[in-house]
Amino acid sequence: MGKKDKTKEEELKAEEAVSEETVEADDLPDTEIIEDEEMVPVVEEEEDESLRDQFVRLQADFANFRNRTQRERVELYQRANEDLLLEILPVLDHYEMGLQTAEQHDADSAVVDGFKMVYEQFQNVLNKFKLEPIEAVGQEFDPHKHEALTHMPSEEYPEGICSNQIRRGYMFGDKLLRPAQVVVSSGPADAAAEGAE
Repeated sequence: MGKKDKTKEEELKAEEAVSEETVEADDLPDTEIIEDEEMVPVVEEEEDESLRDQFVRLQADFANFRNRTQRERVELYQRANEDLLLEILPVLDHYEMGLQTAEQHDADSAVVDGFKMVYEQFQNVLNKFKLEPIEAVGQEFDPHKHEALTHMPSEEYPEGICSNQIRRGYMFGDKLLRPAQVVVSSGPADAAAEGAE
C-alpha cells in the first residue's frame, strides 16, 4: 500500500469514528437539556410572581398618590376660601356698624332699606360658602367659640353668660373661622360687690 492509500484509509476511519460518536450522542438522553427545560418554568413563574407583586405595589402607590393629591387639592381650596373670608369679615363688620349707625341716627328709610337689601344679599353669598355667624349674647361662655375681652356685672345675665358682643364670630362649616369677642357677665352688681368684700 502506498502512502496515499494509508491517508485515505485513516481519513475514512476518522470519519467513521466521528459519525459513530454522533450516533451515540444522539442515542443518549440529553439530560442537560431536560434539566434546563425544567428550570425555565420555575424561573419564569418566579419572574411572573415578582412582576405581579411589582404591579400590585405600583397600583397601590398610584392609588395613594391620587388620594393624597385629591385631599391636598381640597385642603388648598378650603384654605384659599378661609383666607378670602378672613379678609372679607372686617368689611362685613364695618358694614354692620354703618347700618346700625344709620338706623340710630334716623337716616332716610329708603337708603337704610337699600343697605339692608345689600346686606341680606351679602349674607346669602356667605351662607352658600357655609359661613355661619356665632350667636353669643345670652349664650354660656364657650372658650372654643368665644373670646372673652372682659368680665362685667350684669343685672340681665347670670354669671358666665355672654352679656355683650363686641365682634361677631363665624364658623366655616365645622371649623371655627373667627371667635366672637364678648363681654362675660360676672353676675348682678350687688353680688359682685359682696364677693369683693
